Amino acid sequence: MSSTETATRGPSDRRGPVAPASSGLPSALREKLLDWYVTVRRDLPWRRTRDPYAVWLSETMLQQTRVETVVPYYQRFMRELPTMAALAEASEERVLALWSGLGYYRRARMLHAAAKEVVRAHGGRLPTEAAELRRLEGIGAYTAGAIASIAFARREAVVDGNVARVLARLHAIEGDIRSSRVVTRLWTLARDLLPGAEGDPGDWNQALMELGATVCLPRLPRCDVCPVHDQCAAHARGIERELPRSVPKKRPIVVRRLAVVLASPRAVLLARRRADVLFGGLWEPPTSSNEGSGDLTARLGLRAQDLEHVGDVVHVLSHRRMTVEVRRGRLERHARFEVPGPEYDAIERVDWSRIEHLARAALTRKILQVAKVAPRGLRLT
Repeated sequence: MSSTETATRGPSDRRGPVAPASSGLPSALREKLLDWYVTVRRDLPWRRTRDPYAVWLSETMLQQTRVETVVPYYQRFMRELPTMAALAEASEERVLALWSGLGYYRRARMLHAAAKEVVRAHGGRLPTEAAELRRLEGIGAYTAGAIASIAFARREAVVDGNVARVLARLHAIEGDIRSSRVVTRLWTLARDLLPGAEGDPGDWNQALMELGATVCLPRLPRCDVCPVHDQCAAHARGIERELPRSVPKKRPIVVRRLAVVLASPRAVLLARRRADVLFGGLWEPPTSSNEGSGDLTARLGLRAQDLEHVGDVVHVLSHRRMTVEVRRGRLERHARFEVPGPEYDAIERVDWSRIEHLARAALTRKILQVAKVAPRGLRLT
């Protein structure tokens, strides 16, 4: 899940294997939080189903991505590939095209690979136990717990950014929230707080996540509307805005590149990145490092004076800050092009009518928008 947003689903009467409730938070607090959750939970498309495939897809898309961004991608993906079998049978190109713009494309590849394994080894049905789920590519402790508890009502805990923040404040945990010691403690607390036979573990997990996503916010927690603020140790001590604590992340690496956009009213020249590099399998205008700009223009059969500088694009990734200089030129009708560098494995003239069906990163959309070469009325979403 995203560290700031998460998905939730409505309460149900499902029951899975349960154990007696622990001596964690009292049952009155669980009831208070669950009553609040039932009243205020957001109406999101993945809450309207208990299909394990839909739960898995939504949890994967929501990793490090905000809910409002995910909704249209989830709806389109479910419309195009509505079942595990459909996903397993789809080409990687199609999966990446449906994912285009959502980012963190490794998630899509692992989702695709895991779907094939589920069809091959599990008859197309996701395993019901968290330990089995974790054997699938791309499914870690959080995602396994979310699927098992929400889709199968298994008594499994979850700790994403939202839950970690809620627990750190409820228990006034002041250590670095990313340290292994604190992470271990948070998982222990999350397991201890799971309800016993009196409650559904999936609903409880989602209530915690919803609280973190909408009330127990990172910088400005809304303690005045929190249903359990009277149970919060950080609030009692007046340090809720200081928690959770974390060591500052390293500054992203600065990367400077050049993109060459060759276009005509009918088509644009795009190259496909190799599967084993950043943005692997995605299509983009040919790019290179600034140091390799001479090699790039030479491979495209161009001279510097053939290109017009039209602007720069800034694109921030988790560990990189990319500044891309955009140069524009005319795509000549009979020109032939070789693969423009070692990062690519294909190059094509792509009709503007096809571009929405290609796998491409948000960076490609930004570059084409700056270049202002798309036909009028074409939406580069």
